[in-house]
Amino acid sequence: MRLRSLLFVPGDRPERFDKAAQSGADALILDLEDSVVADRKPLARDAIAEWLAATPDTPSFVRVNPLETPALAEDLAALAPLRPTGLVLPKASGAATIRALVAAVAQAGAVCPPILPIATETPAALFQLGSYGEVAAHLAGLTWGAEDLPAAIGAAGARQADGDYTAPFAMVRSLALFGAHAAGVAAIETVYPDIADREGLERYVARGRRDGFTGMMAIHPAQIEAINAGFTPSDEEIAAAQAIVAAFAANPEAGALKLDGRMIDRPHLEQARRLLARAG
Repeated sequence: MRLRSLLFVPGDRPERFDKAAQSGADALILDLEDSVVADRKPLARDAIAEWLAATPDTPSFVRVNPLETPALAEDLAALAPLRPTGLVLPKASGAATIRALVAAVAQAGAVCPPILPIATETPAALFQLGSYGEVAAHLAGLTWGAEDLPAAIGAAGARQADGDYTAPFAMVRSLALFGAHAAGVAAIETVYPDIADREGLERYVARGRRDGFTGMMAIHPAQIEAINAGFTPSDEEIAAAQAIVAAFAANPEAGALKLDGRMIDRPHLEQARRLLARAG
């Protein structure tokens, strides 16, 4: 499944579900956690269950509540008769938490769909990023967050005045990126919070793709066009990648080749194959 863009929608705002589904996002994330206050979670569960039953062909993840909270069992009980595209797990902390969620879903009477962990929301979680390869078969990808962790450590924020991440959180972003690739799963960039800043969003998307992220989460339908465009290889990029693959196919014993006046080697071939896989 292609996951260039994943759009958050509060679970207690069902009037927004159709508009979100028409935004062009590759998948929705119907939220039962932070965007829904405690006394509205039952309403949100009912609304999400109704949506999943009525629109089974719309890729829809559900962000459940964290492990070891009473709300999680209620989330999973509501979802058990259905099968969302995946579950987003907040406050994830490595392979052990993925196994725990799989077991909790089974206890609720269902088979666990693919999981997208938000893998950097607590200090301890950072030290478990290398463990996700153990549970890669259960993962839809791996993403990170820049909001909960500053609060957890008493930082004033994660971003500088120009929007770039401060040094500690730039490191966190990099660790999440490498954790995803080490596990062999999709690396999903976190949200860009300034909805009105189209130019800033485009720069953010371009940097994410340059650095090795394969998709991104969004908080508003207006962000989807730029995210999809940024994470979709251009015709020129596809043609260049095809030329690299063809050159090595014609010279299977070569470790390095000259193509269009420049030297290419096996890492270029791997990059080309990855780009073509993303392009479908």
